[in-house]
Amino acid sequence: MSEKISLINRFIPTILRIDKEMTWYFDSHIHLSDPIYSRDMQFILKEMEYLKIKACCVSMNNENSLQTLKLAKRSNLVLSFIGIHPECANNELEQMTNLIEENHQNLFGIGEIGLDPTFVNSDEDSKRQIHVFETLLSSAEKFNKPVSIHSRKSIDDVFQIMTSYNTKHALLHWFDGNKKQLQKAMDMGFFVSYGPVMIYANDKQTLLSKTDESKILVETDGPVRFSRCFEMKSGQITFIPSVIFCASQILGKTFDEMTFLLENNSKSFLGI
Repeated sequence: MSEKISLINRFIPTILRIDKEMTWYFDSHIHLSDPIYSRDMQFILKEMEYLKIKACCVSMNNENSLQTLKLAKRSNLVLSFIGIHPECANNELEQMTNLIEENHQNLFGIGEIGLDPTFVNSDEDSKRQIHVFETLLSSAEKFNKPVSIHSRKSIDDVFQIMTSYNTKHALLHWFDGNKKQLQKAMDMGFFVSYGPVMIYANDKQTLLSKTDESKILVETDGPVRFSRCFEMKSGQITFIPSVIFCASQILGKTFDEMTFLLENNSKSFLGI
C-alpha cells in the first residue's frame, strides 16, 4: 500500500500541470457549507479555481441549506444542493419545501436526502424519515432537479421507494452495497459515487470495476475524516485528483480518459 500512496503522491504534480482548459473535475458530494470549512473558505475557493474543480455542495438541514445558498452566491464553482439529511428529519419540512420553491431556479439539486436506520429510535422516527424523503423527492421531480441520496444500511428500502420516482438523475452517494445491489442500482438507472476510501479499500475497488462506466461519479463527502494515507484528515476537495487517479488505474484508463469520462457523467447527472 505504501507503494500505491507513493505513486499517487508522485503523480499529483503531473495532474496539476494538465491544461485545465481541457476539462473540469467534479466533486459530486461535499459539505462545503459545513462550519469546519468556513475559516478557510476563501482559500478553498481559490484552490477550486486553480485546479478547475466544481463541487456539488450538499446540505444537512434548513439552516445549513441557507449557508449553501450563500456560498453558491460567492462562487459559480459551488453547485448548490439543499435538503434534509435523514439524521435531521424533523418537523421543519414545510420550511424546506418553501425554500426549494423560492430558490429552485438557482438550485442544481436536492440533497442530502434519504434513509438511515442509525438515526431511528422508534416507528415514529422511521415514518418521519420516509415522509421527509418522499416529500423532497416529490419536490425534486416537480422542479426537475437531480437528487443526492444517503442510503446507509437502507439501500433496499431506497430502491423500493424510488420505483415511484424518476431515477434518471439520482445519485447513491458513497455507494456501500453489495454486487447484487450494485446491479440493481444500474438496472434502475442510478449514478453511484466513490470517494477517498476507494484508494485503500479493496471492496470499493471491486465495486467500481463492476459499475457501468457511464454511471460512475467521484466524491469526497468532506468533512468526513479518512484514515490510511489521509492520516485522519477531514476530506478536502483537493483529494479529488487522487480519487480520479485511483479509479483510472482500476479501470485501465489514462488519467485524462478518466477525467473526461467523469466530466461527462457529472454533467449527465446534473442535467447540464
